[in-house]
Order: sequence, then C-alpha cells, then structure tokens
Amino acid sequence: MTPLLEIRDLHVAAEGSEILRGVDLSIGAGEVHALMGPNGAGKSTLAAALLGHPAYQVTAGSILLDGEDVTDWSTDVRAKAGLFLAFQYPESIEGVSVTQFLRQAMAARSSDEISVLEVRVLMTEWMERLGMDPSFASRHLNQGFSGGEKKRNEILQMALLKPVVAVLDETDSGLDIDALRVVARGVHAVRGERPELGVLAITHYKRLLEELVPDVVHLLVEGRIVQSGGPEVADQVEAAGYEVWR
Repeated sequence: MTPLLEIRDLHVAAEGSEILRGVDLSIGAGEVHALMGPNGAGKSTLAAALLGHPAYQVTAGSILLDGEDVTDWSTDVRAKAGLFLAFQYPESIEGVSVTQFLRQAMAARSSDEISVLEVRVLMTEWMERLGMDPSFASRHLNQGFSGGEKKRNEILQMALLKPVVAVLDETDSGLDIDALRVVARGVHAVRGERPELGVLAITHYKRLLEELVPDVVHLLVEGRIVQSGGPEVADQVEAAGYEVWR
C-alpha cells in the first residue's frame, strides 16, 4: 500500500548551511508518528520543508504525498492536496475573523464555493467538541488568543480542512497539562471522524506522546533520524536524554 507521506533521503539547507542530512520517514494511512529531538536537531526545519517554506531549500531527496512527488510544489498547492501544518507559533491576522479564514481555506481545499452558513454549522459542531466558546468564531484570527486557544484553533482548522496528513509542529509548546489534554482529545476526535488520517507529531517531550500514543517514535539528532521504534523509544529519551545518540 502506498504511504500517505514518504520522505526519501531528504537534505535541506537554510542560508547556505545544511540542516537535514538525509531523512527517511514513511507514514501509512491511520498511523501516528512522533518525531523527537533536541533543540537544533532540525525538527521544525523538517516541518517547514514539508510545507515548502521558501527559506528552506531541498538540496537532495524527495517528499511524496499519497504517492505523488510534491518536492517542487508551492505551499498553497501542497495544502490544497491535503498536507496540513499546525504551527508552533500560529500567526495572528487582524481584521480577518476565524470564520472568514476557515471559509476561504475550505473553499481552496475543495475547489467548491462554500457558504458562510455551511462553515458556521460545521464550526459550531466542532467548537462544541473541542470545548471552545461560540464567540470564538467571530474573533479575529489568533488576536489576543491564549496559547491554548491558538492550539485549539489549529485543531479546529485540521478538523474542517480534512487533510491527508497533519504535521503538528510542537503543538504542546507552552501548554499546561490541561490544555495539552484538550489538544490531544481534539486530535483523537478528528481521527475518530477520519481514521485514515496520517499524523506526524513533532515534540521535545514525552508528555504529548502519553496523550496521543504514537505507532512509531523517531529520534532526529543533528539532521538525521538515528533511531525509530515504538513508544519505548520515548521512554529511553526520558531516562537518558539525547547524548547517547550524538
């Protein structure tokens, strides 16, 4: 069976410096993979490269989405094809409401005109499931949002945009344990609706993995995946740190 996301010998540079030095990773339908690593290992570089961030150059290797090579595709085309990134630090956009933003994003993803009413019905349903206040829909995107609200908003986007693969870039960053559980429950709810969704959760900490329970844990150290295995890999990191793999 064709993997939903396949990363083959990926080398990525920024400002002339090589950051990723040959990353291989494959995510099948319905699988949750976790990527752990110390600061500066290249975790967020991988997330940015997957979505085609112009500051990062793929110097070798390829990225395949559902069997199609998307390495040279622009960010908007990748997103339309079903690749989703939940940001570590989501941007705020003044003057654009959450509803407006989601309506435009959903229309771009489906190529069909979507009414405000359709968006509001879906949003109301999902905001209820994610424990979000109904007034959230009319607020400007991420303006004055708490860390937890920003992360819930990312999960709301993931629910409504129905991606093929969701990349969660340190979604647990800056969250207390209660907010973290809300985010994890949101991911579970989305996967409950769409069990075929592939997830790549990028994190520093084991605590997110206790809530998400990944099928595979990968360790990224100095631009390379140095070990892959089950949840026990995260236990090894918790016990010994990353020095063992440097």
